[in-house]
Amino acid sequence: MPSNSPTAPFACRSGCAACCIAPSISGPIPDLDGPGSHSKPAGVPCVQLDADLRCRLFGDPRRPAVCASLQPGPEMCGTAASDAENRVHAMHFLAELERLTSPGTS
Repeated sequence: MPSNSPTAPFACRSGCAACCIAPSISGPIPDLDGPGSHSKPAGVPCVQLDADLRCRLFGDPRRPAVCASLQPGPEMCGTAASDAENRVHAMHFLAELERLTSPGTS
């Protein structure tokens, strides 16, 4: 269970992008290069994920609220020595969170 006590900031890991792929986004995602806004299903990369696996909307007020609510931390991002293991952990953690919060899940 996550702690409610303050902890040192946890940095987003470069090359991970699990939080831009694993969860669904039901609200609009601004399409800076296209005709309009989109939503996305779980497991599909966001249209705003660039080639370096960075969010093009990070810090932009148009960024979906669900994205801004995901904060990097050991529970979500993992604590292994390997970035690859941590990415796998994050994908599994977020996929399970998606499953647990989907409509119809009890």
